[in-house]
Amino acid sequence: MSDRAEVVRGPAARQRRTTIIGGVKQQANGGKSHTSSAGDKSLPYPVGKKTEGTTKRPNNNDGKAVAELGQQSTHKHSTPGSPLDEIGEGLSCHVLQESLLSSASGYSNYRGILNWCVVMLVLSNARLFLENIIKYGILVDPIQVVSLFLKDPYSWPAACLIIASNVFILVALYTERRLALGTVSESTGLILHIFNLAFLLIVPSATVLAVTSITPVGGILSLGIHTVLFLKLYSYQDTNRWCREIRQAKAKKLTRSYSCPSVAQSNGSAVHSHVSYPGNLTHRDMYYFVFAPTLCYQLNFPRSPRIRKRFLLRRLFEMLFFMQLLVGLIQQWMVPTIQNSMKPFQEMNFSRMVERLLKLAVPNHLIWLIFFYWFFHSSMNFVAELLQFGDREFYRDWWNSESVTYFWANWNIPVHKWCLRHFYKPMLRKGVNKLVAQSAVFLLSAFFHEYLVSVPLKMFRLWAFMGMMAQVPLAWFVGRFLNGIYGNAAVWMSLIIGQPVAVLMYVHDYYILHYST
Repeated sequence: MSDRAEVVRGPAARQRRTTIIGGVKQQANGGKSHTSSAGDKSLPYPVGKKTEGTTKRPNNNDGKAVAELGQQSTHKHSTPGSPLDEIGEGLSCHVLQESLLSSASGYSNYRGILNWCVVMLVLSNARLFLENIIKYGILVDPIQVVSLFLKDPYSWPAACLIIASNVFILVALYTERRLALGTVSESTGLILHIFNLAFLLIVPSATVLAVTSITPVGGILSLGIHTVLFLKLYSYQDTNRWCREIRQAKAKKLTRSYSCPSVAQSNGSAVHSHVSYPGNLTHRDMYYFVFAPTLCYQLNFPRSPRIRKRFLLRRLFEMLFFMQLLVGLIQQWMVPTIQNSMKPFQEMNFSRMVERLLKLAVPNHLIWLIFFYWFFHSSMNFVAELLQFGDREFYRDWWNSESVTYFWANWNIPVHKWCLRHFYKPMLRKGVNKLVAQSAVFLLSAFFHEYLVSVPLKMFRLWAFMGMMAQVPLAWFVGRFLNGIYGNAAVWMSLIIGQPVAVLMYVHDYYILHYST
């Protein structure tokens, strides 16, 4: 026989040549093993061979059948050899290797398993959605959402609050102009800024609590805008104060590095004029900063060279589509689940409460993910493209977070930059302990979370505040005892389970307060 069988296994072919010499099998790697003679009738048949055109297992005593099997299995790729070589290869079909699912194997291509997970996720959620449609029917009603904003069409208190916010913007601008001219002392200017910022939070919250026609949706929208303005105006006065200190130090030229050292010049910034203090104290500069997708002010922002119309239209389409999807999912999926959760909470049925919580976790988390993409990618990129704002890092890879602190530092970059620049680092420069400064950042964040929830709902339960402060011990525990994929799993669990708990707490208390009778 002129051909010998070739053994092929898995995606990569592994071969080991053997010869029979005097009853001893000589392997290619130099090892030896004893075997039977060539004429032994008990020679094993090589398992795993696939024959073409024959279903009969060849007899070991039939030399012709073995030769035909070798010719069919090797086809054109065979090499000259003797029947003993072919039988010897059949005797050696194992090599030293790890299972693919073992970490020691070095195997990393799990794309098929990932696709399977996606398919199972889609199918399971499709079943839940179909079950919801069968049980409740179609509940999506865009007109009902519009009516939440137009409940009081004659006064529109939420819209009036948003328009009135221009007063605080102009007060901050004119205060900075007086400080630049030297007609107002630094201490007086600081007092004016403190009062302006305090009223920026107090006036809208007092209005929402006093005016009964303001709905929770309108209240959250107006208070959210005022909170963003609070952070922006704080950064505005801080940065201009730094510029005055530099001018007092006889600095001849102000560059971007003075106001924001970590941001570099972009390629398109050359087409825009460079501004130096106090030339930045204009209405145009102020309102550009107010509408720009950032919370940190600087004299010269990085600018893109042009507006990409196709990119702008794609982001606009995403904004409109995902907004409708969010409203539909809330009406169709969230609201019925929350309504069905009230009775177990009233009866304090623990097992049913857990079941309701887990059932609410899926739609709540899906809506949160869609909201993240809608706000941080579609909406902020749309505004940035429209204003030619060059810094588009609104988020980083928070989904790979292996610690709680990494998640909070990377899922909302504008807020993280503000906290780092205007709150955390100034505390460190004053000698505050690092752990105390981190806890203070979480405390500030907890205050604004509670402010944006309790005031529009007109009730104070501190669930959001306690949820944010619970991140401090959670961050310590995950950072100390969990790492790698276990830390990442802990972060995902806190996101998936923690948010529905807070939602159910507030909805339950709101329901008891307004509809218990």
